[in-house]
Amino acid sequence: MNKITEEFDRETDGRAARWEAHRTARHEELLKLARKAVHELGPQVSMEDIAGHARTSKPVYYRYFGDKEGLRQALSAMVINDFRERVIAAGLAKEDEISALHAMVSSYLGLADNSPNLYFFVTSAPRSADDESAGALNTFFEEASSLMSERLLKLYDQRATAATLDLWPRAALGMVRAAGEQWLSQPPGANKPSLQSLATELTNWLAYGIASTRTPTTR
Repeated sequence: MNKITEEFDRETDGRAARWEAHRTARHEELLKLARKAVHELGPQVSMEDIAGHARTSKPVYYRYFGDKEGLRQALSAMVINDFRERVIAAGLAKEDEISALHAMVSSYLGLADNSPNLYFFVTSAPRSADDESAGALNTFFEEASSLMSERLLKLYDQRATAATLDLWPRAALGMVRAAGEQWLSQPPGANKPSLQSLATELTNWLAYGIASTRTPTTR
């Protein structure tokens, strides 16, 4: 290989690297703009509305994401990873088990409440095995379940069974999600609990059971 060929190859590699960096940056920018559009316009927003909100055209989004489902998967993965990082960080920031559980529940509900439109855009569609966001969701569940199992073992003084440690965290995540979604769908009013009130109730149910909400009776 002569010097001219080497120089040409270096220039070609440099252009390819710059183009790839540009595509990556543009991809992230379009995702952030789509996230803002969904937040403001609602979970049923169309590709045309997203493109218009981003001040670009539909073909640009199709070029980067293929179709609306491709955009949903990419945006869902971004949002789920954000949830995972914040919820796990909230649990790790607390030393005692109940406070850690409460922090994780509060963080999850707070993130969902911050943008119900975005939350339902991410969670409402079914996921296939090759869905880009399915991997992010599984990672979130695995990390949250692992942390909750560790805290549960400490909470019950080493007496938690293997089945409990394996199944309880997933059941807990399902309950928080189901209760949170019903809460998000409720209109404001006297019967709708505050975020912190709901987080406290859910934490008590998870740690002590539904009986913990009853007033003890005396005989």
